Amino acid sequence: MVLLSTDSLPLDRDEHIVIVRQAVRQRAVELGFSLVDQTKIVTAASELARNTIQHGGGGSAIVETVNDGSRRGLRLTFEDHGPGIPDIALAMKDGYTTAGGLGLGLSGAKRLSNEFSIASRPGEGTRVVITRWR
Repeated sequence: MVLLSTDSLPLDRDEHIVIVRQAVRQRAVELGFSLVDQTKIVTAASELARNTIQHGGGGSAIVETVNDGSRRGLRLTFEDHGPGIPDIALAMKDGYTTAGGLGLGLSGAKRLSNEFSIASRPGEGTRVVITRWR
């Protein structure tokens, strides 16, 4: 996989969610994503950015354009140094929530992505990486 470009964006305030959404949409348009695929990756980015702020106490988002042979795509990394997720399997279940929401953030982001990985350690934070291919 070849990395073509990278932007690192802070996620400390709610306004940063909008900035991440705009950056992801712009990259998706540049890559020629369909409107449906643009919406999917932007929605996933929005959910993960919100989680980074609400549950992780803030962190960062990295937006990367990647190339894998004939495929081009967007890889997004969300990282925080918050309390971590003690039970990832439980957190990935539809309907599970710790903040009174619908409980679709992590599982929804996974469904909206072509590739999804999550790593978390209690007391050390969480890192979620998603990729959407064109």
